[in-house]
Amino acid sequence: MHKNLQAAIAIRLYGQEDIDKPFSIKPVHGGSVNAAYKITRGSDTFFVKVNNAAHHPLMFELEAKGLLALQQTNTFRIPHVLANGCADDDAFLVLEWIETGRQNTGSAENFGQKLAALHRNTHKLFGLADDNYIGSLFQSNGQMRYWAEFYMINRLDHQLELAFNAGLLGAAHIARFSKLYPKLESLIPHEAPALIHGDLWYGNALTDTLGNPVLIDPAVYYGHREMDLAMMKLFGGFDDAVFRAYHQSFPLESDWEQRIPLHQLYPLLVHVNLFGSGYVQSLERALNLFV
Repeated sequence: MHKNLQAAIAIRLYGQEDIDKPFSIKPVHGGSVNAAYKITRGSDTFFVKVNNAAHHPLMFELEAKGLLALQQTNTFRIPHVLANGCADDDAFLVLEWIETGRQNTGSAENFGQKLAALHRNTHKLFGLADDNYIGSLFQSNGQMRYWAEFYMINRLDHQLELAFNAGLLGAAHIARFSKLYPKLESLIPHEAPALIHGDLWYGNALTDTLGNPVLIDPAVYYGHREMDLAMMKLFGGFDDAVFRAYHQSFPLESDWEQRIPLHQLYPLLVHVNLFGSGYVQSLERALNLFV
């Protein structure tokens, strides 16, 4: 972390005084998108993300808005946003440092109940006032009245175009998605838009030292709540008790599990675009169930 970046962070956190007082800086695992650090000054400890400001414009400002939207629901513990800004070519986001702990006997049920409470936050339209990112990829949140239309245009179509232009998917894949689109309205039950995390794999769900569930790295919008559940099922890591507690708190349609692969098409397309052709076979398997 270069000196100009440290100084910019210090000014945002402490003002102009003592900006030359050094931080203790330790790189930490922060996913595949950003450089991440644990920084300490005296008794203060922070989590900092850094990325190229030009490559991902407004990424951290939009993430900060997403974290605030989750925090305002008073459901999960969400790290407080302390500062964001730029220094030279670097954009940065400073968050509260949350020490992680172990789950306890009630953690799975607690998580499921809190997720159900989160999803009860609703809006008249699917989408969000702001676009944002999922990983390092742009995520369009143009607001729409109907989920099937929103899912097709703002989720599947955009990722399909990226994958096709990159040579990761071919014309045959595009044709198969075109056959799926007319079926979406009848396949997916109508529900009110729900505030969802948007990228809820197990790496974005932590536990603090008191056993409280914590959510990080959101890609929030008002969507169909099965999207979060489908993402949770995609890579595993969540106990069955989470889903039982969720269903007891906010009952799902009886055939929701049959639609898991349908709502996994979006994260699978995202993974094709982020990580390459290794995810194409999984995408094809999910698509085979519906067309």
